[in-house]
Amino acid sequence: MINDQFHFNRRSLLLGAGALAGALPILMPRKAGAALRVEITQGNPQPMPIALPEFVAGSPGEAEIVRTVTSIISNNLQRSGLFAPINPAAFTEKITNSDSVPRFPDWRVINAQALVTGRMTRQGDGRLKAEFRLWDVFAGQQLDGKQYFTTTDNARRIAHIISDAIYQTLTGEKGYFDSRVVYIDETGPKDRRIKRLAIMDQDGAGTRYLTRGEDLVLTPRFNPSTQEITYMSYGQADPRVYLLNIETGQREIVGNFPGMTFAPRFSSDGQRIIMSLQQGSNSNLFVMDLRSKQTTRLTDTPAIDTGPCYSPDGKYICFESDRGGSQQIYVMPATGGPAQRISFGEGNHSTPVWSPRGDFIAFTGQSRGQFSIGVLKPDGSGERQLTAGFHNEGPTFAPNGRVMMFFREQGPGPSLYTIDVTGRNEQKVPTPSLASDPAWSPLLS
Repeated sequence: MINDQFHFNRRSLLLGAGALAGALPILMPRKAGAALRVEITQGNPQPMPIALPEFVAGSPGEAEIVRTVTSIISNNLQRSGLFAPINPAAFTEKITNSDSVPRFPDWRVINAQALVTGRMTRQGDGRLKAEFRLWDVFAGQQLDGKQYFTTTDNARRIAHIISDAIYQTLTGEKGYFDSRVVYIDETGPKDRRIKRLAIMDQDGAGTRYLTRGEDLVLTPRFNPSTQEITYMSYGQADPRVYLLNIETGQREIVGNFPGMTFAPRFSSDGQRIIMSLQQGSNSNLFVMDLRSKQTTRLTDTPAIDTGPCYSPDGKYICFESDRGGSQQIYVMPATGGPAQRISFGEGNHSTPVWSPRGDFIAFTGQSRGQFSIGVLKPDGSGERQLTAGFHNEGPTFAPNGRVMMFFREQGPGPSLYTIDVTGRNEQKVPTPSLASDPAWSPLLS
């Protein structure tokens, strides 16, 4: 059983997401076709200069929260690689009233293309009210504005939600900041490594441990539609597959599957899990209905079929198999049937995972003694390598499919990294200990 201190309940959050128009005058918009937008289709976009002055505090008691929220928003946008927050030392206007129209010439002179202003005030009932406005500096117009009511311990989530709103307005794509990552926390000597399930915010903050480390845990995977994970645990008996509800801490055994070679993954609707089961020298794919517990066999070959993953629409499955003589990626209907090989690049291809957008399948490549993280389209075209190293493995997509996280084994052990699907903006993710096998959650809000 999981100790109560590890229970991870979703914190209640009341969102008043109406546009903040207030009594501001109507400003002249940009000319048609000239909307402020970050172009992210090209391989190396120029980050947009954005100004994020510290939010206004309603009283001295909100000063620390204001600094925290503003800093988190700035860090989120900068880590995305699409925005370049301007050094506050360059600001010539001090924002003291977030309801006032900014002096746009003061922001144009420092080349700010976008400006974020905001305010945080404590309400009479103790709740925190957070407001922000997003401005197009050169057009002199408000692009977005929302307000949120929550408790003070939700300041980090508010910052992530505001970051997502800014990201979506300026890129046209949903954000990914209000999400979490579950991973394997590793401590101790290499030959006696203690592995615990851990969960953190996508930026590496707020780590919590979901298991104590008595049993070996491996390959956690998120339900695409809820805050629930499945993972494997090796204790004294056979390996077991567990379901763990992150919100309530409730854990249940799905079943004992001797010889399982790869952790199960959820279907796109969260109603089934797909897995590989070893049978002698080979392994095949099976799917289990979580309600009836009925298991259906999908493949029956003398090869090793493993690492299955559903497409976002639930119609197809990608998986790895050595049926052609080496580890390669195959795609087949979710109900079973003929499988088509889609990877033909150099070396082996393994650990396939489908993007939430359905446009790419990420994989681990192995060739000439190096491991790489790459992507290819579901029809097998457009294969390209994003990053390579001594040992890179285990890609997982952010909820919007724009960013991936993976782990790299080097030096004392594994660490987590993120990289854009264009192959740029690789960054290390801070964790308290060594970390491997990340799995990204869906958006919380």
